[in-house]
Amino acid sequence: MKHKVLVTAGAAGIGLEIVKAFAATGGSAFVCDINEDALKKLEQDVPGVITKVKVCDVSKRSDVESMVAAGAKALGGLDVLVNNAGIAGPTAPVEEMDPEEWEKVMQVDLNGTFYVTRSAIPFLKKSEAGVIINMSSLAGRFGYENRSPYSTAKWGIIGFTKTLSIELGKYGIRANAILPGAVAGPRIEKVLQGRADANGTTLEEEKESAMSMQSIKSFVDPKDIAALCVFLASDSGKMISGQMLPIDGDAQAAS
Repeated sequence: MKHKVLVTAGAAGIGLEIVKAFAATGGSAFVCDINEDALKKLEQDVPGVITKVKVCDVSKRSDVESMVAAGAKALGGLDVLVNNAGIAGPTAPVEEMDPEEWEKVMQVDLNGTFYVTRSAIPFLKKSEAGVIINMSSLAGRFGYENRSPYSTAKWGIIGFTKTLSIELGKYGIRANAILPGAVAGPRIEKVLQGRADANGTTLEEEKESAMSMQSIKSFVDPKDIAALCVFLASDSGKMISGQMLPIDGDAQAAS
């Protein structure tokens, strides 16, 4: 099946690899992102990907509603929704957490996922095999010291995904969550550097500490996450719904 896919934050990082993976199967993707320059580059680098939409901030409901409608129209329907948009948020203990920074993470990571999904459901109901893939995190199954907003939002994604699977199963729509561990790229470098600054350690020491908590001693390749998305959307995943799928090198704790 050549899927019609909507990917949020799909112009860079994990989202970009997801777009490329679906494009490689012959699918078409509608991509939104907050970075207009990255969207323009995506159009050039991945021919056939549809990004003809204004920049979308998923924390703004009006932006989301117009974006999803435009995406479904451009694609001629919608089969797969990948809620990838999210921000890492601050690194600080709860008592020192800036409430505005807390709210910012909730608005993007949790509310944004709700806004996009709510708008997409009417279109997914018209698909022969609708699929929702929500990006949670290793932080969605463990407590995460000094990362309370991020962890709380990612735990919320789990409850949201389970609820979606129950509500939408009768329409043939499946919903699953992917829980990546530390993913290779600039984002994890920034997170670890923030932790190093908070703990008075070095970046290398924080990398070693992160690897000590998982069996496979390497960061997750974004391409592997993309491959999992394609699998979940395929016929091979047709009986998988309501599941939380870690891809983290057998991590024993959030790191």
